[in-house]
Amino acid sequence: MNRSAIREKAFELIYSLEIQKQDSSLNKEDLQEAVDLYIENNEITDKSAKEYIQDAIFGIEKNKEKIVNQIEKNLKKDWKIDRISKIDLAILKLAIYEIQYKQLPFKVVINEAVELAKKYGEDSSKNFVNGVLASIVN
Repeated sequence: MNRSAIREKAFELIYSLEIQKQDSSLNKEDLQEAVDLYIENNEITDKSAKEYIQDAIFGIEKNKEKIVNQIEKNLKKDWKIDRISKIDLAILKLAIYEIQYKQLPFKVVINEAVELAKKYGEDSSKNFVNGVLASIVN
């Protein structure tokens, strides 16, 4: 599995968790169960893929307040975070985590995030995701 495919799997789980939790946090055991179930149901056997997905899910959860704050600070004045689609929110959370906590090259992360937005989001998602991430990087 290449890094883009692994990132896409992580995004899918992040999105699924966004839909499930609806403003309530999952505890560590529930989160671990969700990760394990996702990996099993998607027949992910690649060790690095499993590690990456687990790291992304727990890393985002651990730093969610800072990540959400970064998103909120970089929205247009009249926008609120609850106005963002769950798909765009999941993409942004993953990208911000990769840039700020995994120190991955921001150009690569933004490009991958835009590709996910093109594939899963609305027509305007790619520009929205690109704009928010560019603002965060600057």
